[in-house]
Amino acid sequence: MLVTTADKTDRNGAQLMIGCAVSNLSMCRKVLADGGYTGEKFSEGVKALIGADVEVVKRNELHKFAVLPKRWIVERSFGWLEDYRLLWKNCERKIHNTLQASKLAFISLLLRRY
Repeated sequence: MLVTTADKTDRNGAQLMIGCAVSNLSMCRKVLADGGYTGEKFSEGVKALIGADVEVVKRNELHKFAVLPKRWIVERSFGWLEDYRLLWKNCERKIHNTLQASKLAFISLLLRRY
């Protein structure tokens, strides 16, 4: 998990995060991403870092609901995090505090599930 400042794009932040967790992602073969992560540069960067392919799940049409394969995996995780008041708004002065709040939220989710 990585939290960056607003001057970093999502693609650059994702590559930074993958670069920090290379040892944990050695068995990863496919990275699921939404439409914001399209492009050969991002795909080649992920391939160079961990050797995984990037699968982009795009929306078909705007303003029409359709269940997209595999997109629910990521959306479900974001939905779970919406239950935590600390993560509704980013009012923290330091990035480190936001990162720790995110980690605590996921730990709490895992403890409740198991």
